[in-house]
Amino acid sequence: MRFLVALDDTKNFSRAAEICNVTQSTLSSGLKEMEARLGVKVAERSTHSVLMTSIGTALANRAREILAKVSDFEAAAHAEMSAGPTRLRLGVIPTVGPFLLPRALPALRETWPKMQVYLREELTDSLLSGLMEGRLDLILIALPHDLPEQVETMLLFEDNYSLATSRAHPLANLSRIEGADLAGRRLLLLERGHCLQKHALSSVPGVALEEDASFSATSLPTLVSMVEEGIGVTLLPNLAIEAGLTAGHDLHLSQLEGATPRRVVLAWRKSSTYPDIFQQIGEILRRTKR
Repeated sequence: MRFLVALDDTKNFSRAAEICNVTQSTLSSGLKEMEARLGVKVAERSTHSVLMTSIGTALANRAREILAKVSDFEAAAHAEMSAGPTRLRLGVIPTVGPFLLPRALPALRETWPKMQVYLREELTDSLLSGLMEGRLDLILIALPHDLPEQVETMLLFEDNYSLATSRAHPLANLSRIEGADLAGRRLLLLERGHCLQKHALSSVPGVALEEDASFSATSLPTLVSMVEEGIGVTLLPNLAIEAGLTAGHDLHLSQLEGATPRRVVLAWRKSSTYPDIFQQIGEILRRTKR
């Protein structure tokens, strides 16, 4: 159709080919194929001139209308891609989402005002399943964790730990502690299934930290309350502390030196339609953390 319109505009095969950015033979072959498929003759050719037939002119006018609609179709697709999805299903782990997203969501809404964000708070394995099954578009998780090959990640920041103790605990006089200070001490931790439980136990290289098996919490606020009552000690991610998790609680916090921080990442399918938008979202989350 582009070949036909160009020929109708120029009445010259050479100039029509230039407009379409093809060789003259390609344009001529394309028009002959069109004529064969439609069973009509769109132009009368001679050595020095081109005369459009009446049906050729009529079809060229139809082609202009169709190509204009195709252009609108392409423009709509480009606009959708640049504007981002109108619906974003974002999954988050409980030890990251509540401490990062409340500050980030206003910036996301300002950047993409037409995008509706639906949040799901689940454990890591469930989030990964939801991502691979298409139930979720994007997930906010912490590494290390085994990931499918089909998943792309963007590192947002590293999140270190602090030891939380009651004011009466023997370690409460230290502003900084090392892994050796925790040797032989059992930690209150989240219940199994939370990635933070594994991350905390493996946070100090060369030191085998132990879990207090007599208690497991379903949330970080529960851990904080238990520690405040002197029931035990725990490791808290600095992200949560900076977001106010321990505010109003009578606790002592000691920075854990030499620990291996967890890596908070944004993850999506490599086949996703919006990788550029997801990276922009990641930059907003990264700035929010700072």
